[in-house]
Amino acid sequence: MTAPTRVLFIFLDGVGIGVADPDVNPFVAGAAGLPGWSALMGAKPPTLDAPRTVGARGHAFPLDATLDMDGTPQSGTGQVALLTGESAAEIFGRHFGPWTPVSLRPVVEERSLLRRGLDHGLEVGFANAYPRGWPGPAGGRRLAGPPLAARGAGVLDRHEEALANGRAVASEIVNDGWRNRLGHASVPSITPREAGANLATISRTAQLTLYAHYATDTAGHRKDMDPALAALARVDAFLSGVLDALDADTLLLVASDHGNLEDVRGGHTRNPALGMASGPGAEAAAELTDIRGVPAFVLASLGAAAP
Repeated sequence: MTAPTRVLFIFLDGVGIGVADPDVNPFVAGAAGLPGWSALMGAKPPTLDAPRTVGARGHAFPLDATLDMDGTPQSGTGQVALLTGESAAEIFGRHFGPWTPVSLRPVVEERSLLRRGLDHGLEVGFANAYPRGWPGPAGGRRLAGPPLAARGAGVLDRHEEALANGRAVASEIVNDGWRNRLGHASVPSITPREAGANLATISRTAQLTLYAHYATDTAGHRKDMDPALAALARVDAFLSGVLDALDADTLLLVASDHGNLEDVRGGHTRNPALGMASGPGAEAAAELTDIRGVPAFVLASLGAAAP
């Protein structure tokens, strides 16, 4: 197996593997119009009865997100587990979300794959743009796992200027929120495909790059097929842009923290979280079975830790 020189890790919030029913699962309903997703997972998306699939450019596979706990997985503890490998729900006592529990924030900052990669001498990066000064002097109550991991590794360093120059990517992929809600008119409009190409370029600047997208979970909470399909279409064009521009020596790893978007009937699920991989090391990545195994696998792929 050829080892990757770099890893680009894309986190998608709230995307699982669901039933093979087009009335319930937007992946099944919209499969014919999702070429980016299909390149990674095949013409037939993974479903509960066939959760492992192979596409022309990748593999799709299920990742257990229950963390060996009863109840419905949530973003807060799920992101801690995905980014650190720790059994976050067991440590906290239950699944918790949507934000990272205050008591687990040091775990993310001190033990994430970014911090551990940095401690092993890797160049690490966080591609998301955040407003300068975020989260403010009070520290903020609504803190997701990825920016906490970036802050702990000292790489929460891409702001409006980087976004304007294509050296960062907005969490929503396009820049509309920065332009219309935050008032940064100098930040250009951008298509999802262009944002994907920018992310591929950014990934060349570090051995390990993390990018996080949350709107998939938001769409899942709307319990409606149309916004779910729109969310998939945005990510589809984004993934197409990434794949078209990604260097051949880079492993693309996509993973989620829990299920939601794959079932429009109602909110988070106990379904497996979706994993996908493309490039050198993709076949090995497809052997992952639990979100807690992702950090060790990524670091081992880059020679930074034992599997």
